[in-house]
Amino acid sequence: MIRDSIKAAQVAAMKAGDKSRLSAVRLILAKLKDKDIELRTASSVPDDDVLVVDVLQKMAKQRRESITLYEQGGRQELAEVEQAELAVIEEFLPQQMGEDEVKATIEAIKAELGATGMKDMGKVIAELKVRHGSQLDMGKASGLVKAALG
Repeated sequence: MIRDSIKAAQVAAMKAGDKSRLSAVRLILAKLKDKDIELRTASSVPDDDVLVVDVLQKMAKQRRESITLYEQGGRQELAEVEQAELAVIEEFLPQQMGEDEVKATIEAIKAELGATGMKDMGKVIAELKVRHGSQLDMGKASGLVKAALG
């Protein structure tokens, strides 16, 4: 499980005295704890790895946005801190699909569902998310789906 590897990374970072890595791992664990607390009252709880990947993807997206903003604002030292956190977060994410692979998957789903136009975009995106949600950035994927159907 991904959560176990994150906890193991925390112990390893503590033993190695790697403060920046330890800080990033603790951030991940804190976000996971928040999500666990949020889901205590939920009627259905997703599989743990799905939950962890979802939290990690949101954290990675936040870091990427922050890096862009810091670089635009000329705050390179803050961008580097965010970049280091992003590198740690991405270690625990499943291998992401390449753009060509995503396009091929979209074409396969499009053919399978008989999708022909923009009215079918929701169906294609939903199926793509079910099959490969943890392996791709849905923001970029939706643009590729739009291009494939448009």
